Amino acid sequence: MFSAAGLPFSPLREDLKLIKAAPGLDGEPAWVIQDAIVNRFYRIGWLEFEFLLRWGLPPDRICSDIAANTALKPDEGQLEDFLRFLDGHNLLRPTQEKLARLKQQATHTEVLSWRWLLHHYLFFRIPLVRPQRFLAWLVRYLGWLFTRGTVIAVLLLTLLGLTLVLHQWDTFTSSVVESFSMQGILSFALALAFAKTLHELGHALVATRLGLRVAHMGVAFVVMLPMLYTDTGESWKLPNARQRLAVASAGILTELALAGLATLGWVLAEPGALRNALLYLATTSWVLSLALNASPFMRFDGYFILSDLLDFPNLHERASAQARVALRRGLWGMEEPWPEPFEPRQRRLLITFEYITWLYRFTLFLGIAATVYLFFFKLLGIVLFAVEITWFIVMPIWREMKYWWANRSHIKPGRRLVFWALLGGGLILAAIPWQRQIAAVGVARTAQQLRVFVPFPARIVQIHPAGQVQTGDLLMAMDEPDITARLIGSEAGREGYEARLAGLIADDKGLDEQLATEEQASVQARESNSARKEMARLTLKAPFAGRWMDVDPAWRQGQWVGPKQAIGVLVNPAHWLVDAYVRQDDVQQINTGDSIRFYPDGEAHALQGKVLSVGNTRVRQLDYPMLSARFKGPVPVAAAEDGLTPNPPVFHVLIQLTQGPAGLQETRGQIQILGQRQSLLVQGATRLVSAVLKESGF
Repeated sequence: MFSAAGLPFSPLREDLKLIKAAPGLDGEPAWVIQDAIVNRFYRIGWLEFEFLLRWGLPPDRICSDIAANTALKPDEGQLEDFLRFLDGHNLLRPTQEKLARLKQQATHTEVLSWRWLLHHYLFFRIPLVRPQRFLAWLVRYLGWLFTRGTVIAVLLLTLLGLTLVLHQWDTFTSSVVESFSMQGILSFALALAFAKTLHELGHALVATRLGLRVAHMGVAFVVMLPMLYTDTGESWKLPNARQRLAVASAGILTELALAGLATLGWVLAEPGALRNALLYLATTSWVLSLALNASPFMRFDGYFILSDLLDFPNLHERASAQARVALRRGLWGMEEPWPEPFEPRQRRLLITFEYITWLYRFTLFLGIAATVYLFFFKLLGIVLFAVEITWFIVMPIWREMKYWWANRSHIKPGRRLVFWALLGGGLILAAIPWQRQIAAVGVARTAQQLRVFVPFPARIVQIHPAGQVQTGDLLMAMDEPDITARLIGSEAGREGYEARLAGLIADDKGLDEQLATEEQASVQARESNSARKEMARLTLKAPFAGRWMDVDPAWRQGQWVGPKQAIGVLVNPAHWLVDAYVRQDDVQQINTGDSIRFYPDGEAHALQGKVLSVGNTRVRQLDYPMLSARFKGPVPVAAAEDGLTPNPPVFHVLIQLTQGPAGLQETRGQIQILGQRQSLLVQGATRLVSAVLKESGF
């Protein structure tokens, strides 16, 4: 028997199961077709159910019988679409022709063909365990986890942990930053594996508790990245959307509970291995649960949770169909019918959701492609990078462009003219050399600056108050009693030896002691000179004219000061410089003499200046800790014990300001450098050629 479309109108497979599902949001009844062989479920509506009830009738009688006995009015086109759906998913009993075709396809399938390798590189699964008996045993002993009391207790403990962490936020963030080392990365990986195991176990336990069979659990590789998975496909058997929501959200809830309890444990634990382990568990669970699993833009838990909350199966596919039609209508003016009838507000929400999904996936796939390239050796990395970009980004765009070309006759002439005008205008704008503003960060300082310290512990005799000083003015005079006593003793000893030496000269028998006495007098003279030099170091004078600042007004005469205490800072406010740090990609656009604007932190007005010099080598060590991300600055640094190494690399640019900041102190700020004029086309081509040349060596 054949339909009007020429497709075989075969009976349904006898091993299929039809399960009653929860009604849709509009109240329409729904059912699920279960294909137990591949463990897949297909949701159908009222019309499709009526088709299945009459599947043994001739095709021309099915539509008329439904119209006569129900409120539905189907046509043969709808029947043909449903037939095509059943045949495409192999839900019909195969004919001899189809069996022969499937056998031929299986015979000609090359296991190691490029298509096979491509598919299994992008995604493949490895089932590891069939846990049904273990899960059934485990559920009997973990029933207390699903009680309201447990939920409330975990929630309260999580809130307590978060509250206590906020009181130690600086310690917590510094611990996270310090953990980024090779040992820390391995610890994060172990914590991630543990958290994800509990995540998948949460899905499996809830599904088992609701009477579902978990066929298997294992590892799925998405672009060579391993991810644990649990086969909960039977959740479509559940007639209640809230039960399906419980299965979908069990993993995230388990991981969030683990994160909350680990956070509280980190607060209460003593520093050591246990506290570090709890830190790794808390951070990985919080970040991955909220940033990755909860995202509805990929087919992770967040997507299925949103689908169950809205009771909207196949959300991505249906939203994508709406977005493609909206794009064709809006861009080319094609009069295409909408794939499904929706209210205007609901359709706008679906289209907006899909546009955000496209942008999210574009960014994510670029990141995955870059990670794949960096993870493997260069030649294989380039190949895998190209496969990733082609399969996930280029191919979807190419398919849509092919559709546009095939239906170019439906494009409105006015839209075509507007498109070419916008394209030409964009190329012209890209070719025009624009003044480019380059962003940087830096610290403003005086060209002449002296931070004054005492050489050793001493007592204040006199200190100059803060204010303007001239060259040679006394900043501070100090004394040290031990040095003074040593000077007095040395002088007295020298005088005594000199007097004795005069007596020995008059005595004929004193010639034998004369040389020894002269040596002792010389030693005392040298000790005296040494003491005088040390005392001279305690008299601090201004080497240049400027402003004497940061002097503690509480200091008084006779007070002791240590060598680690800064006495004050002498600055010359006439000349100011900025040590700026620029990204590697931007440093080529800066020339000596370029104008700049410096925006001190916390101030709205900008200070003007110009570039004095541009460094030609990367900065090895950051001179200003205030700029380091380790101390909440804007410059990321590598985790190294011997210093602050910027990573990614930055270059030093020296800038001269026309005037200094209001406080006349070292000031951190943002910098805008007016670089050389360059078109976007030239800039993009330069970066592309630079990247190709950089990566062309093997």
